[in-house]
Amino acid sequence: MRKARWITLMLVALILVSCGAKGPAAPEVDWKLELTGDVGKSLTLSYADLAKMPQTTLKDVMMQKSAGDPIATTWTGVPLTEVLKKAEAGTEPSSITAVAADGYAIEIPRDELEGAIVAMRDGTDWIVKSDPDKGPIRLVCPKAPANRWLFQLTEIQVKK
Repeated sequence: MRKARWITLMLVALILVSCGAKGPAAPEVDWKLELTGDVGKSLTLSYADLAKMPQTTLKDVMMQKSAGDPIATTWTGVPLTEVLKKAEAGTEPSSITAVAADGYAIEIPRDELEGAIVAMRDGTDWIVKSDPDKGPIRLVCPKAPANRWLFQLTEIQVKK
């Protein structure tokens, strides 16, 4: 009996791996990200849309906090280039303006956008669960100072 249970468990694990299971599904969140400006088509992506897009993980990104020493962080999300492609904006705008839910906006130049992602996870946790005041999505730009890593991202205005 023990052997049969072990074989069943192994088969289930193999099926999950072969189907590409990546852990728990994205939480249900009512959040929208708009892409406007110099885009081929204005676009609104839901949280669920973002969760279905290709994800990338940035490991050991140094994040300078407002006080104290920088810390190594890990973020997972949709590459900004993928989001820009969906809006037919090209992949190398001269800059973007990232807008937060409270209306705060910051312009980020092209050179600071290299490797940027629309992050949905901080480490292994969904941002919406681990840090709800700064979620559910955040713009993470590893080439930019952390004060440009806008949280509660609602809009990306593209400038060519």
